[in-house]
Amino acid sequence: MEASISFYGASQGVTGSSFLLKIRDVNILIDCGLFQGVEAENNYLPYPCKLRDISYLILTHAHVDHCGRIPCLVKEGFRGKIIGTKPTLQIAKIMLLDSAKVMREHYKTLYRKSLRKGLDLPKPPLYDEYDVVESFKYFQVELPYEVPFYLQKDIKITFYDAGHILGSAYVVIEDLKAKKKIIFSGDLGNKNKPIVRDFTLPPDDCDFVLIETTYADRNHKTFDESKGELLQAILDTFKSGGNVLIPTFALERAQEILFVLREFYEKGLLPPCHVFLDSPLSIKATKIFKDNPEFYDEEALQLLKEKDPFSFPYLYLTEDVEESKAINQIRSYAIIIAGNGTLTGGRILHHLKNNIWREECSLVFVGFQPKGTLGRKIIDGAETIHLFGEEIPVRSKIYTINGFSSHAGQKELLEWLYKIKNPETIFLVHGELEKMSIFKTIIGKSYGEEKIYIPRLAEEVPLY
Repeated sequence: MEASISFYGASQGVTGSSFLLKIRDVNILIDCGLFQGVEAENNYLPYPCKLRDISYLILTHAHVDHCGRIPCLVKEGFRGKIIGTKPTLQIAKIMLLDSAKVMREHYKTLYRKSLRKGLDLPKPPLYDEYDVVESFKYFQVELPYEVPFYLQKDIKITFYDAGHILGSAYVVIEDLKAKKKIIFSGDLGNKNKPIVRDFTLPPDDCDFVLIETTYADRNHKTFDESKGELLQAILDTFKSGGNVLIPTFALERAQEILFVLREFYEKGLLPPCHVFLDSPLSIKATKIFKDNPEFYDEEALQLLKEKDPFSFPYLYLTEDVEESKAINQIRSYAIIIAGNGTLTGGRILHHLKNNIWREECSLVFVGFQPKGTLGRKIIDGAETIHLFGEEIPVRSKIYTINGFSSHAGQKELLEWLYKIKNPETIFLVHGELEKMSIFKTIIGKSYGEEKIYIPRLAEEVPLY
């Protein structure tokens, strides 16, 4: 056996993306993400391989479910090179520092509760800020799109634009000796979104394909339809005298919402109001967006020449904690954009506590909610939620607007995959099992179901 893949995350689940590709004596890890939601306990499982033997870590993008375990890797002995696009490596640094901070604060809260109630003490944080900073010394290779890079003389990698978030990539790894190509999709993007370009299509001669399946069972509404839904949600809420809460991921989604709200303002569609970006991480990520215009699509690039595409007069950036607390004195005509996007932590929870029990308010979801998260419970119809030691009724109006998703829908996944003509094996990853099963049936009609495989967590599969 010359090559194999081991599936260390995002296998019959959405989060924890991590795959070990072994080509002869070279070990290449693709992504190293945190497990989230019901899978979070997996973060404490050791990697079932010798991390000192991993020569390269390839990052497809900077979401924490793709990069969030990097400090753990370094703590346990990884000494290889980390490779990503320029924005991916920049953004991963601020995401990891924020992740360490969130873990520390969460641990302190659980520790105090455990002492008060006489319970077992919680597990310590996976890493701290020192571990994060130590990991930065291995962020060594910035790789542009479509520029080949040789890991070894007979192993070549190439990044292509995945159209998911700023700097996101899918990677083609070529074994020149065996004449085989392996492609890892990372997360593919929803098309016709603002700021980032649409994904590029892959080479048609790949032998092995790993493709994400987050939304493999459905198509998204168009972005224009979703913008209309968001505007109507805002107008209806303001008419009722309430506030609009938008839990967002700090990376990409927050910037898209600002981009759209600016457009509403300039067209005279947005009534006078207060718009709060209440997320220090989102504010930092927005600065990185502004520093990397070469990754924008044509519309955003042209706009940047004329104005700041992420700013308008109603907008307030709140980094200070006291400023964040003061927002909750506002009872109506406020749009509050805060992290995190799945309601598993962050400033949004305080705004939720102050608004979700009010019938005149609205909670607008613009991103995927994994199983086990508070966001998923609310979408699934929870009548009450437990927050800060209280049971709080859910009375606000709940909106789910999936056209803002930065993930490809089924149509886009098929468009990308069907460019590959005759792969030996297609591995379905990064999705819930029922969605993978639907997708397997669909693509099995074109490729044959015997070529499609749904790997299990920690499984090693020989390639050739």
